[in-house]
Amino acid sequence: MAARIKIPALAAVMLLLLLAPASYAAISCSDVIKDLRPCVNYLVNGTGKPPAACCAGASALASAASSSADKKAACECIKSAAKNMKPNSQLAQALPANCGINLPVTVSPTVDCSKVG
Repeated sequence: MAARIKIPALAAVMLLLLLAPASYAAISCSDVIKDLRPCVNYLVNGTGKPPAACCAGASALASAASSSADKKAACECIKSAAKNMKPNSQLAQALPANCGINLPVTVSPTVDCSKVG
């Protein structure tokens, strides 16, 4: 008898989970990398203003990362990539202002992605 009660209850919980609005990132790490690839050389070795292709990619990323989940996913990807490329922190922090955009994530290997969103 107890098993008969558990199955409908489990089915109801599964149905609620399927119907609940999902909070998942629509942006992929490959999209983030593709958008920021033109910035890599500038962020590591550059000076002055970033190249136009870099700003275009950063702007595309800023537009694509619209939800909180997207921003957190982009942050985790950028954080991971930044650990490998070791960007100049001053250039990375100035990138959004130098491109005239609002990028929700700092390009840094130490950014706290829990505070993004």
